[in-house]
Amino acid sequence: MSINLERALLEKIGDLQAVKSKVDFWKREGEKVVFTNGVFDLLHLGHITYMAKAANLGDKLVVGLNADSSVKRIKGDSRPVNDQANRAALLAALFFVDAVVIFDEDTPINLISALLPDILVKGSDYTIDTIVGAKEVLANGGEVQTIDLVEGYSSTSIINRIKGQSN
Repeated sequence: MSINLERALLEKIGDLQAVKSKVDFWKREGEKVVFTNGVFDLLHLGHITYMAKAANLGDKLVVGLNADSSVKRIKGDSRPVNDQANRAALLAALFFVDAVVIFDEDTPINLISALLPDILVKGSDYTIDTIVGAKEVLANGGEVQTIDLVEGYSSTSIINRIKGQSN
């Protein structure tokens, strides 16, 4: 069996219009759509565990990915370490991720308002009242869930360890 990796990844990565078409189709088919978002700069066990748990809450997992320009505004000029094309490809390669959409804004409110997922997920470092898009999802009859994060894993801590070793 031969897999065209590039084609397979590109089928999962799309702009808002393409992903909205997928989400609308999945919903018509009765599938429960889960949405989460983040930078996912250096993919690590914490990210994988978090997204796998999010995927288990429904039938399809859509990941909103901060564009490079957004990451720089939020995290500073030294970030991201990996550009958005690489980060999107890594996310799309995960079997439990069904779609990836890159957004330029600082928050995914426009994505969430357009997609209106059945379940919006963030890490338990957030509370429901601080999750961007929670109000919109709840008003549409959806759910908002938080997932416990795996302690000791973050892109920032990995970057800091690397910097400490290279000094």
